[in-house]
Amino acid sequence: MAAAAAALTAGLGTPAAALTAAPDAAPADVRPAAWYCGYDNRPTPPSVSPGSTGNTVRELQCLLTQCAYYTGPINGVFDRATAVALRAFQNDHGIPYDGVVGPQTWTALRTCDVA
Repeated sequence: MAAAAAALTAGLGTPAAALTAAPDAAPADVRPAAWYCGYDNRPTPPSVSPGSTGNTVRELQCLLTQCAYYTGPINGVFDRATAVALRAFQNDHGIPYDGVVGPQTWTALRTCDVA
């Protein structure tokens, strides 16, 4: 479990469940209740869209990375690469793409299955 926790906190994110899981639990047994990367830990951050910048966008980019949709830099700039990753994520999760990361998308990002 210590190795799994170290891997999770090495820059991508920490599932809340991993912080409270039994020490002898295998990593496969841990299912995150919510993912947080540490840039914006509010359960539902404010909406962001193309052109937005800052820590909330870093949180978005980190979560998209954690969910295996984004491979670009976590730089806090909602650019074309971020929009492309968001469109794919929303499409795969049945969320209509409108270019805005709102409450429904934040919830899906915070609970995506990365197993």
